[in-house]
Amino acid sequence: MLRILSRPATKLMERWLPDPFIFVIVLTLVAAVAAIVTQGTPPLALIRMWGDGFWELLSFAMQMLLVLVTGFILASSPPIKRILQSIAGLAQSPGSAIILVSLVSLAASWLNWGFGLVVGAIFAKEVARVVKVDYRLLVASAYSGFVIWHGGVSGSVPLTIATPGHFSEAQIGVIPTSQTIFASWNLAIVIALIIFIPLVNRLMIPLEHEQVLIDPAKLADDAAPPSVAQNQTPAERLENSRVLMWLIGIPGLIWLVMYFMDGGGLNLNVVNFLFLFVGIICHGTARSLLTALDGAVRGGAGIVIQFPFYAGIMAIMIQSGLAATLSEWFVSISTAETLPFWSFISAGIVNIFVPSGGGQWAVQAPVMLPAAEALGADYARVSMAVAWGDAWTNLLQPFWALPMLGIAGLKARDIMGFCVVQLVITGAIIGGILLLL
Repeated sequence: MLRILSRPATKLMERWLPDPFIFVIVLTLVAAVAAIVTQGTPPLALIRMWGDGFWELLSFAMQMLLVLVTGFILASSPPIKRILQSIAGLAQSPGSAIILVSLVSLAASWLNWGFGLVVGAIFAKEVARVVKVDYRLLVASAYSGFVIWHGGVSGSVPLTIATPGHFSEAQIGVIPTSQTIFASWNLAIVIALIIFIPLVNRLMIPLEHEQVLIDPAKLADDAAPPSVAQNQTPAERLENSRVLMWLIGIPGLIWLVMYFMDGGGLNLNVVNFLFLFVGIICHGTARSLLTALDGAVRGGAGIVIQFPFYAGIMAIMIQSGLAATLSEWFVSISTAETLPFWSFISAGIVNIFVPSGGGQWAVQAPVMLPAAEALGADYARVSMAVAWGDAWTNLLQPFWALPMLGIAGLKARDIMGFCVVQLVITGAIIGGILLLL
């Protein structure tokens, strides 16, 4: 049945889903029209909001580009590639390949979302070298694991409200992760997704004559290991010096040890620092690392050009009041028992226009938290419902797929048909548990 459902969804997306750059332009126009019609925002004021906010995500865009680049550098280093190839060798059939990629992506994304995106894509390529399986579904399986991230240990909403001094502390206090990430009901969602996401992906494998296999030439290493000349110039000796790389790599690792010993947690900057300096040590020479860098940057064009447009959409949604109005409407039809569910649904819709966990929480917290107080709903559950809604519709929003697609060499339309089926099933699982447990 799932194979039958995925077939029209895939064809629909392949035919109608444009390049993510066109998608973001359409979203910009939809947000603008909605702000004018529902909020009465004057067009010139709207243009000012959009233009003023256009560059607000430059720092974040650079962080995301570095997630792709540093993650690729690490994963393409000789020791890490051997590990990934060893795990990929466990796949003996198309079904086991799909399940294995799904599980690896789920585990990596639960630990850290940036790590999950990069490892999922590179591991999918490694598995494709071992087993002949529909490459679109293989990469979609890697991306579907990303849906778990906001319920994991790098979730921005639960980590924010667990940090003393957060912007809602006066209202809800500091809520420890034992009541959010490690609450029994949240762990139930995580466990259910770990069971059902790989199973659903496995059941969507197209019939043999419908499968799209990857050209083996596209799976070749993006950069061959550089050869070392016999008679090297002084410059070449520096480029191939292991001592030089150890002299810079070891201090980086020492800083990481001190950071974590002082109680520091994972964030984007720390993850990128970790990827980069472990990658420096694993590559061993500057020439090897720079060769990997050449292969890494090819997939970053979408990030560079699209993030400013999403920053403009966020400015329209927030400054016009459109996001708050949408959230307030869902609050108006809620009770204490159903508020987490409707928070989840509203967050899923807002996420399509504001695809940033931290940014979305800044938009929805001032609406959802007072509603939780008025209805007597549980703050922790409502907060995590917003977090899960933010993660859920990433299956439909190609924004976060850009790093993975850049590494895998696919377009959003290639995987989104399979992701739509996962969207329906994971939405039923998450929403059902929020209502029942």
